[in-house]
Amino acid sequence: MTRTLGTTFVAAVSIVAVVGAFRAIRPPAEQARAVPAPAVDEKTTATSEVAVLGGGCFWGVQGVFQHVEGVTRAVSGYTGGDKKTAEYEIVGTGRTGHAESVQVTFDPRVITYGKLLQIFFSVAHNPTEVNRQGPDVGPQYRSAIFPTSKDQENVAKAYIAQLNQAHVFDSAIATKIEPGKTFYPAENYHQDFLTNNPKNPYIAFNDLPKIADLKKLFPDAYRDKPVLAGAAR
Repeated sequence: MTRTLGTTFVAAVSIVAVVGAFRAIRPPAEQARAVPAPAVDEKTTATSEVAVLGGGCFWGVQGVFQHVEGVTRAVSGYTGGDKKTAEYEIVGTGRTGHAESVQVTFDPRVITYGKLLQIFFSVAHNPTEVNRQGPDVGPQYRSAIFPTSKDQENVAKAYIAQLNQAHVFDSAIATKIEPGKTFYPAENYHQDFLTNNPKNPYIAFNDLPKIADLKKLFPDAYRDKPVLAGAAR
């Protein structure tokens, strides 16, 4: 799988213009929408919690959650397979069971798990696509929630049922709930990729519009300065 569209594409125009143009031509299935908040949310007195979410290429998903208030760290990685196959080139074969995913550490006093899921379904990806996301195809790009507790699993199940019952999307939600899976951090060159490479054509086309949508649809949850992951391995 190749995530480059050529380096000359954005050279002649500003990145703002590029993002605006790409947002205008994105197909309806790829466009963001503000879905209803979950009717059932987690109740906790913890000061720190971890969520793990898979929504296609982890560059964009990580970038979105790095701009969310209450998130203290977001790390790109692999979830669903074995440790020995948690390597980019191997995961890319689509035969490891892994999904590209993001481990989101957050303060539930600032933002709830349910709110993170609302952002996940609204702007981070299209949850109706099966084993793909935008231009990326394969089970490693599936929409998936990897609960780290029974409470998270219950909230996720109830929320998907709520959104399906309300017919929020034109198709049924394809997101898989996969408890009991281990998250493995991706290679360091994948961390903070969106922040470090804003003029990369793949990022400009697929991912920077998600940041703009986050700011537009969830202004109270948006933070302008991203929280960076740094080295994860």
